[in-house]
Amino acid sequence: MAKKVLIVYAHQSSESFNSAAKDAAKEVLAAQGCTVEVSDLYAMKFKATATAEDITGDVKNAARFRYAEETKLAWEEGKLCADITEEQRKLTEADLIIFQFPMYWFTVPAIMKGWIDRVLTLGYAYSEERRYSQGIFKDKKAMLSFTTGSHESMFGADGVNGDMNVTLWPLQNGILHYCGFQVLAPQIFWAPSHLPSEARSTLLEGWRTRLQGVLAEKPLSFTPLDCFDGEKGFQLKPEFQEKNATKEYGLTVGIHLGKALPPNSQMKAGV
Repeated sequence: MAKKVLIVYAHQSSESFNSAAKDAAKEVLAAQGCTVEVSDLYAMKFKATATAEDITGDVKNAARFRYAEETKLAWEEGKLCADITEEQRKLTEADLIIFQFPMYWFTVPAIMKGWIDRVLTLGYAYSEERRYSQGIFKDKKAMLSFTTGSHESMFGADGVNGDMNVTLWPLQNGILHYCGFQVLAPQIFWAPSHLPSEARSTLLEGWRTRLQGVLAEKPLSFTPLDCFDGEKGFQLKPEFQEKNATKEYGLTVGIHLGKALPPNSQMKAGV
């Protein structure tokens, strides 16, 4: 059965390296029989702010407006605005979601964060009962593909920017894994603006090669939700703490148990 892919793309220029990476993904995946949709956020003039205007008709409590609760009701009643509804349709149909962007201030550009805030609404994308390994999108895969402005050495454990694995944790665990996605290893294009054209072409060829098998890749590892005690503030259960007591590394970047961080656990599967 042919797979469906959604590329959520955020760059202002069609001549950018990010645009070339997006086009490569679209071409290679389509050649494999995939149906590929692209949400070009800047071209769409996608609204980045999460406001009451995202709901058609009256809200439940205008005086004490709470976005998550109000959009959950609107989603249930079919009252979310058209641009959110359309993006949710694309996401619902997709088997793989690729976020293609330049890293801004160690995270995604504001317009892409707006897509995350507005499209991944409570009820539709997550709930208290359905999150992390038990999340709503546990049968879908997602990945980050992005460019950096700094060289790879600057994002090492001894680099001035700090460990890229730490930088990626809020995005890959706190957003993608939180919604249940199987998170594939990120595709990081290190500082392409500092490279000659031949080196940039080599990066793109590497991306094309990876895309040939990306749908079969194993996801990154995260600690399953049932390892945590919901009756005790979702802390790691004692038996799992004991199991890890003699190990050199913590479980993950975030759940490190005071130990050294597992190397490259947010950048390579199987770590």
